[in-house]
Amino acid sequence: MSSETPVRPELSDVLVGVDGSPSARTAALWAAAEADRRSRPLHLVHAADTDRRAYWSDAETIQAVRETGRDLLAGTEAAVRERFPDLVVTRLLDRREPLDGLLEAAGGEKAVVVGSRGLGGFSALLLGSVGLGVAARADVPVIVVRGGADRPESGSVTAAVRDADDLGWLLLAAAEADVRKVPLRLLSVWNILTHVGDVATMLDDLDAAAHRRVREVKTLADRVREWYPDLTVAPHVETGTSTPGILVDASAHTDLIVMGRGHRPLGVGPSLGRVAHALIHHAHCPVEIVPVDFGTRGGDTP
Repeated sequence: MSSETPVRPELSDVLVGVDGSPSARTAALWAAAEADRRSRPLHLVHAADTDRRAYWSDAETIQAVRETGRDLLAGTEAAVRERFPDLVVTRLLDRREPLDGLLEAAGGEKAVVVGSRGLGGFSALLLGSVGLGVAARADVPVIVVRGGADRPESGSVTAAVRDADDLGWLLLAAAEADVRKVPLRLLSVWNILTHVGDVATMLDDLDAAAHRRVREVKTLADRVREWYPDLTVAPHVETGTSTPGILVDASAHTDLIVMGRGHRPLGVGPSLGRVAHALIHHAHCPVEIVPVDFGTRGGDTP
């Protein structure tokens, strides 16, 4: 169990990568709604990559790229203001390549939103490059917007949890549910295949392990209620042989699915596991990836 003391997080400003693709436009409008819920500013960022382009392009081409980026930002802001006229919106045209531009603009403080596909300035938000890189490297929450723009709300937030060590980042999922005024569902998948060949080889041992998981998730729910006493928190453990499959299915019945992002073995930097990969490629709703130590920075204790 982590020795860090969890704290109640404050929902931050929202930053969204803009590139002119339909996916990025959907992400920008989702990010605007999220910023409006939080009563926080929205920051629009387009990375024109002009520093690198300067090695082979002339000044006239670079200027044209910058003008295109400014027009894109202005058009996106206009679309946002049409729906959220009172929202504070800023625009940034960054000279760096997309991954570094987004990470730098986030500044270790803002939540980052990206679309599930991209082109142009964020040319590789094909979640295999820039999108995956941001989700794996950012030290702030990253939301990959999946699902249709007209997808009806289901009225819940779901957190994919495992054990008591998840409490820190889980409080951010609770904050997301709290600001939406919807229940938080704690979903833990007990995958029997992970125990095959391990020390738990007898049926009775497997049954006991499953019951331990149920108790752990109920304890997590109780701990979350200490910070959010008015929030409905529903613990649920599902047994199956495919953790990614169960979570992808669950994403069809929730407004946002949240999970923690750990570190590579031996502490060699951040990474995304196969479950996170599956969710950000196949989920039916936006997916929020939160660094596991995020919930131990700043904020208040209950």
